[in-house]
Amino acid sequence: MSSPLPLIGAVPPVQRDLLARRVRLLVAATISYNVIEAVVAITAGRLASSTALIGFGLDSVIEVSSAAAVAWQFADRDHEAREKVALRVIAFSFFALAAYVSVESVRALVGGERPDHSTVGLALAAVSLVVMPVLSAAQRRAGRELGSASAVADSKQTLLCTYLSAVLLAGLAVNSLFGWWWADPVAALAIAAVAVREGRTAWRGDACCAPTAPTAPTASPCSDRCCAGDVHP
Repeated sequence: MSSPLPLIGAVPPVQRDLLARRVRLLVAATISYNVIEAVVAITAGRLASSTALIGFGLDSVIEVSSAAAVAWQFADRDHEAREKVALRVIAFSFFALAAYVSVESVRALVGGERPDHSTVGLALAAVSLVVMPVLSAAQRRAGRELGSASAVADSKQTLLCTYLSAVLLAGLAVNSLFGWWWADPVAALAIAAVAVREGRTAWRGDACCAPTAPTAPTASPCSDRCCAGDVHP
């Protein structure tokens, strides 16, 4: 069980405003990147008849909805009041992603669909594998310091894109090199399971642990793997 996020009142007003502004900028960057990612992936997927690439593009659309929920929350100065609604939207985004990836993975396995080679798809997956962890880590750090479960939950949605990027990259590369068409849908099913878990976490509002007060520098930030495992969704 995760330790609680810090109380909003424990963060000085000036610092809270600065952190909220940082979250808004990070969310805007995430939305912008995901829009570009979605257009490129869906277009490349159609040209290569790649279900994996099209699914990756649609995942980007789902991620935009999650980031937009956080942007809507932090557009209000009293953003804490919108926290619960934002978390519900993020949770549904995780569930929608899990459902879509599961259906497409099973369909690909049963139908034996073999994607064509896509240089654009490989390049996109490689770039996302570098960009997404940076955006996720920055937003998660700001969200924990601010005490915003929705910002932390959205950062996990962004981090999940990193795993999907790795799956896409491996699937396209392995299929191109060895003809192992089934590698991508099998790995994607594991990603779907992670998405369900994170959706449940966001629904409960138990997105991540953080220090209970900023005035306790010697205190451990968390007692479980939530903070220690920042590289994991």
